[in-house]
Amino acid sequence: MAAQHALPKQALTRCMGWLAGLEGGALTHAVIRRFVQRYRVDMGEAADPDITHYASFNQFFTRPLRAEARPLAPAAWRCPVDGAISQFGPISKDQIFQAKGHHYSTTALVGGDATLAQQFEDGAFATIYLSPRDYHRIHMPCDGVLREMIHVPGALYSVNPLTARSIPGLFARNERVVCVFDTPHGPMVLCLVGATIVGSMATAWHGLVNPPRTGQLRRWTYQDGAVALRQSDEMGRFLLGSTVVLLWPRKTLRFDAAWIAGAPVRLGTAMAHAAGH
Repeated sequence: MAAQHALPKQALTRCMGWLAGLEGGALTHAVIRRFVQRYRVDMGEAADPDITHYASFNQFFTRPLRAEARPLAPAAWRCPVDGAISQFGPISKDQIFQAKGHHYSTTALVGGDATLAQQFEDGAFATIYLSPRDYHRIHMPCDGVLREMIHVPGALYSVNPLTARSIPGLFARNERVVCVFDTPHGPMVLCLVGATIVGSMATAWHGLVNPPRTGQLRRWTYQDGAVALRQSDEMGRFLLGSTVVLLWPRKTLRFDAAWIAGAPVRLGTAMAHAAGH
């Protein structure tokens, strides 16, 4: 992990973000073609499977899916992304399990707001890792009305499973965008965590949140009902891959029986059901 600490992550991320936005014609298409081959991306799922129709790597990376590519399960909470389950389960007071020997606090995750974090004491969490081959738009697990968005500056370590097992407090150290929703089931946090080479994160209501990277915590509050999203609506996207972390209050839900740490998951599948059901 010494390389993770020594790597000029901010400069590398800025550079890769710039390159990913270039419209390089045949060169861009060659890079996309190589990426598809290297990571075995299924372009048959894309709304437009023709690589030559993507002007930049970013356009390809955030490509939409065919409408029928992800059937929607009849569940109170649907999985918001394609990826792999990093960890999930109960929050122990304010501690979220990252990997064996590593925990981090809800307060640290949400940028130091102890009042916000307290709503999730002894609640539940889920962490989902998006690999390079995955679909990189994020959708709502349930209906929600946006209350607040917080951009928390931070490091840009890799978020792959090996790094998660090695770097303490990884998801509360990396740059992240914390979205706080009111839902029919109570408050919910959906946190987009940045990583090395993640050029930017965007939300459906704001557009690009980063850049700019000011080095200062930024927050936006929203009037009731100003941003209301339905279950499975797109809420954001990563320009290059990363991780999402979700928080819920105690006694809100029970995870679907099919959920197992390390297992792959797909957008729209059952994630959790109302507690008591």
